[in-house]
Amino acid sequence: MRRNAWQELVAALEVEGIRYVFGMPGSPKHLYDALYDSATVRPILVRHETSGAFMAMAYARVSGTVGCCFGCPGPGVANLVPGILEAWSGCLPVLALGVRASTRTYGMGAFQEAPQTDLFAPITKWAATVERAERVGWYVRRALAIATNGQPGPVYLEIPADIGLEPVDMPPYQPAIRDARPAPDPERIRQVVGLLQRARRPLLVCGGGAIAARAFGPVRALAERLAVPLQVTPAGRGIIEEDHPLFAGLVGLYRTEYAREIWEETDLLITVGSRMEEFQSGVWTYFPPDARFVQIDIAAEELGRNWVPDVAIQADARLALERLLEEVERVGLPRDEERARLLAERQRDAIARAEADAFTDALPIRGKRVVATLNRVFDRRTVLVLENGAQDLWAYYWPYYRVRDLGAIVPPAEQTAMSAGVCGAIGAALARPEWYVVCTTGDGAFQMGMHELPTAVEHRLRITWVVLDDRALGWPRWTQRIALGGRIVATEFAATFDFTAVARAAGCHGERVERPEDLAPALDRARRANDAGRPAVIAVSVDSDEHHPSFVEFHRLR
Repeated sequence: MRRNAWQELVAALEVEGIRYVFGMPGSPKHLYDALYDSATVRPILVRHETSGAFMAMAYARVSGTVGCCFGCPGPGVANLVPGILEAWSGCLPVLALGVRASTRTYGMGAFQEAPQTDLFAPITKWAATVERAERVGWYVRRALAIATNGQPGPVYLEIPADIGLEPVDMPPYQPAIRDARPAPDPERIRQVVGLLQRARRPLLVCGGGAIAARAFGPVRALAERLAVPLQVTPAGRGIIEEDHPLFAGLVGLYRTEYAREIWEETDLLITVGSRMEEFQSGVWTYFPPDARFVQIDIAAEELGRNWVPDVAIQADARLALERLLEEVERVGLPRDEERARLLAERQRDAIARAEADAFTDALPIRGKRVVATLNRVFDRRTVLVLENGAQDLWAYYWPYYRVRDLGAIVPPAEQTAMSAGVCGAIGAALARPEWYVVCTTGDGAFQMGMHELPTAVEHRLRITWVVLDDRALGWPRWTQRIALGGRIVATEFAATFDFTAVARAAGCHGERVERPEDLAPALDRARRANDAGRPAVIAVSVDSDEHHPSFVEFHRLR
């Protein structure tokens, strides 16, 4: 069939089931005119290209498939970098598309000429320029295969302006081979079972790799079969419902008292799909005393990156856990019924203590009360989208907030780019339009992403942004107060936005909450606004000084 490269690219996206392209056009001849004719691929017009990359990243996380974003030449493509950096850090499959200056003038100082592939090469699995129009299908297929196989990650593909508009005879498109899954070494699986036979208090820790592998069933089955407690990194949340009696909280910076107890008493640590980076590992100092260590990861280069395992298994998380479960059954390892009973009892106590702590009437409103109330009002069929600020960090601290649905969370990756969650909420809502999406954010991050409120309004998305407003960059200011002796500079906002006025001006429902008893009614009104197809913003005046003890403890290590 004779068509230009952009028309062929859109046809390839249709075949591959990619539903959205997040971005904005420069010259609409490139990509967007071809999208006009597509019945299945929708352009989502954003207010800033960086937002589009964040949306594609969140869409990939929630949908379990590829997210796609676009930037026009030079600054448009450069604006994708923060989102692609975050996707690279979080191992999320994002296809970033760009236009490059024409091959006829490249190197001569052409308009918006820039070394775009050089920008992306260090932060993608592959960055390439389409050299011939008739090969665009090969490039798309190759990009998607690289993005989705092995350790997932972003890729960047650009088409020079002249090549993109040149009609040629295109060969038939062949879909990408996606999601190839390497199986584990059987001998190493047997070694893990040998360690399980000798362990008295094993612990399973799941990271983002378990989510990427869609290992929900095997994780639950293995934990329940052996009565092994399960902890997660922020990226691993959603691998099991956090009300499950074997769930034992988060690790590292994000651990609460019960989670710390379980971690420190373990004698066999099994991590699945996690690098155990700085925040997850307590600057690599939190390793359980005298524990043996098993690491399962799809990427060979991640094995032993930080803590050196007794048994290292390179494999897809789902396949590795399925094989491990089969070997457990073959050997006949017993379920520890007494430990299961004690874990359920200890978890109930932990939840009760957190709820009693959270529902304080203290003023200013405490961040822990905000997230606990939010959890009650929105409950199930809700995707939680996170920022990473000092007060919205309470949403990380289980059981103040408990994720009650599988895969229903979008955490930042280790880069924690501000506004990734604020903007990413739109991608999450498009991935699960029948669910609620709630984003917890500080006022600093919200100001960096609130320009996308009209994007949510245009698509009638069921999103509620909860802004924990302390009129500051709370985390840096805390550091100034504690570590720098109160030398506070450039972290407090002397003038700021009226967030409810901004919300209403954009077409959202907007309210401000100053008293704790007004929280639940305001959130309920936001939920009902979402039901009517209207996004909502609830700004809450919060105390900036109270932090979870784990937050304080962690910072003594840095």
